[in-house]
Amino acid sequence: MMDDFYTEAIPDQDDQSPGGGLVRLLMDIVETVLLSLLLFLAINAISARIRVDGFSMEPTLQSGEYVIVNKVTYKLEDPEIGDIIVFHFPRRPDQEYIKRVIGVPGDTIRIANGIVYVNDQALIEPYINADPAYDGTWTVPDGNLFVLGDNRNNSSDSHNWGFVPYDKVIGKAVFVYWPPTQWGIIEEPADVQAAP
Repeated sequence: MMDDFYTEAIPDQDDQSPGGGLVRLLMDIVETVLLSLLLFLAINAISARIRVDGFSMEPTLQSGEYVIVNKVTYKLEDPEIGDIIVFHFPRRPDQEYIKRVIGVPGDTIRIANGIVYVNDQALIEPYINADPAYDGTWTVPDGNLFVLGDNRNNSSDSHNWGFVPYDKVIGKAVFVYWPPTQWGIIEEPADVQAAP
């Protein structure tokens, strides 16, 4: 009954020929390289990695941190107030900026006496470094976003140079992966929306 039971694997017949093991090794290497390449391309199709350069998003993000950006989110839904986005700077598309969405199409943004208003409702913003020391009013046109840095008084953003067209948006910043001490999901405060 146990006559056909083997305790060792029987080598493949292909490996018995001279050079058969080398051919199999080369095929394994090619398969591994192709799988790695496909995985790399798939990951890059749905995400990007950026380095925060500068202090405009403090205290939320620090200069030198590395962030994973979800490139798929805004193909399925529109950006919302409070989202942190990465985009190509409209005046120099070779540069990437990271800022927080404050207004979406049709919104009127007013900044007065250190408070940001969206459609005459004051935003509750526990994440900012300091109240903005500037005033102004902007109405967001169709297909555009109004963005500000969390370090309001040390940020080049929509209050300086205008709106971000949707087609310049790369994606939503979702995760800090470096340095390890800062590792984690980028939280969106629940109370960023306009106060009632």
